[in-house]
Amino acid sequence: MTDDAAWPALAVETWTPTRDTVHMWTQIVGKIRMALAAPVNHWWHVTLRVDARGLTTGAIPVGTRLLEIGFDFVDHVLLVRTSDGGLVSIPLPGRSVAQFYAEVFEALLRLNVEVAIHPSPNEVEIAIPFADDTVHADYVPEHANAFWRQLVQADRVLQRFRSEFRGKVSPVHFFWGAMDLAVTRFSGRTAPPHPGGAPNCPDSVMREGYSHELSSAGFWPGGGSEGAFYSYAYPAPEGYTEAELPPGAWFSEEYGEFLLPYEVARTSPDPDATVLAFLRATYDAAALRGDWSPELLIAPHHARSRR
Repeated sequence: MTDDAAWPALAVETWTPTRDTVHMWTQIVGKIRMALAAPVNHWWHVTLRVDARGLTTGAIPVGTRLLEIGFDFVDHVLLVRTSDGGLVSIPLPGRSVAQFYAEVFEALLRLNVEVAIHPSPNEVEIAIPFADDTVHADYVPEHANAFWRQLVQADRVLQRFRSEFRGKVSPVHFFWGAMDLAVTRFSGRTAPPHPGGAPNCPDSVMREGYSHELSSAGFWPGGGSEGAFYSYAYPAPEGYTEAELPPGAWFSEEYGEFLLPYEVARTSPDPDATVLAFLRATYDAAALRGDWSPELLIAPHHARSRR
């Protein structure tokens, strides 16, 4: 595979209808995982993971069985399967959110999986109940596949970045609320209560997610013409926004975080190195100014000096 194919160009404005439909679909599947999986700190139990075909819940215990729900963005189907051999396949093209919602729960019923979810989306300004949402019904397979390939590249680099930290660190995982792939490092100290304020999301959710001091980074299909890598700290230490950044990156006052447009990485001579430089520089902005222990980093992946 060529580099151009590995790091696909995907202008946000060209695939927004598909993006918004897929966003709602991932919320439905993510809420099923949230309802069935054992709780884990900072809501890590609700997330999806990038895999070799798309996005997956991974194995979810259901009684003595396991359930897995996976988006296949190669063959463009949703696979709902259980460890006792049950399998239901739902084609993705041509389905509104309402139809998708109905078919997923019909599939669970066929597989003898009982689950109830809050039937409306979170972290969006206009929260149409899933059963009523015929507005979001666009699905262009080529766009969904290109987005998944963006996630594959982001996942690879974020996994490498994650490996450079010996402290408490999240998995690299997909949060369906904001539709972003993220990895979060923790200093080990508690944080001030988060003020909340995310649309259609209880403040208690944000307080649990941000209960401890953190530096978080990831990728999402916004913030740039082709999406963006981002990084932020909570709480942000004094001088945080004055960090030295690689070319093409900046601090966005609108979003309250550092941004590196995906297209800057994609068109650079070495996309992996460009993204890693951004991730390391923005982590340093939080760690150096926030007095995180230098022992949290693992040599020789990243040598760091106090500035």
